[in-house]
Amino acid sequence: MAQGSRYKPELADGETVIKTTSAIPKITAPKLPTSYTLFGEKVPLEMFDIHDRFDRELIVNNYMQGSTIQIIKQMKRWFPLIEERLKQNGVPDDFKYLAVAESALTPAKSGVGASGFWQFMKGTGPSYGLEINDYVDERYHVLKSTDAACSYLKDAYAKFNNWTAAAASYNCGMGGYNSAATSQGSYNFYNLWLPDETMRYIFRIMALKYILENPERSGFYLDNTDTYKPYNTKIVAVNYSISSLVQFALENGTNYKSIKILNPWLRDKSLPNKSGKTYEILIPQ
Repeated sequence: MAQGSRYKPELADGETVIKTTSAIPKITAPKLPTSYTLFGEKVPLEMFDIHDRFDRELIVNNYMQGSTIQIIKQMKRWFPLIEERLKQNGVPDDFKYLAVAESALTPAKSGVGASGFWQFMKGTGPSYGLEINDYVDERYHVLKSTDAACSYLKDAYAKFNNWTAAAASYNCGMGGYNSAATSQGSYNFYNLWLPDETMRYIFRIMALKYILENPERSGFYLDNTDTYKPYNTKIVAVNYSISSLVQFALENGTNYKSIKILNPWLRDKSLPNKSGKTYEILIPQ
């Protein structure tokens, strides 16, 4: 009989029972570390609720295998770019996991309009140097949006003197975090009662860091052939208007689809540029 097939043995009283030879998969809970840091700051796992919140998010993200594998595949393509900008801006490297929590390393757009790797709102982006209009939306520019996120996080750190608080404020806003901290007499994130979304946010970042910094530890085995490689591109600098990006692509030996994939910040089929600003457009090498 083939493995996993079913059979119905006769019982003494004439009844039957269905059995299977298929093995039941063993499902285990991820093991939490005994000590941990996030953004270079100690996580107080000795606090019962902190332990349990970390445990919850680690279980959830560990067993969302499809989405977690997609993130692991994207890491090789995007982390080097993000890590370089975080380092240049003096922001802890762990904040790359905040970008994962925000967008899964894709040029995503949320239901409320937050967009790009770092999920800036349209009204907030220009405050941090991002150009946003019908033709250009730099929330979708991985390098410029990372610089903008770093500016926000450094402003929040200057206000709260704590990177974890700065990260939490990225979800609930500096005003929201300050209001909660003032009313509860502490600026320490781990001592505060905040909206559930913000509480889960920090622990999701924590869980993503734990899984992604060592995927094999959590049962994810991908080799270099499985991951997405960085795009092989070159820069074409333009300081003039482009009436047709389709024609621009053809003149540069590529196609419109490649222009859109490599430059998601270009939001239309043309690029008016009356000010003569210099834009760097990526094309395949």
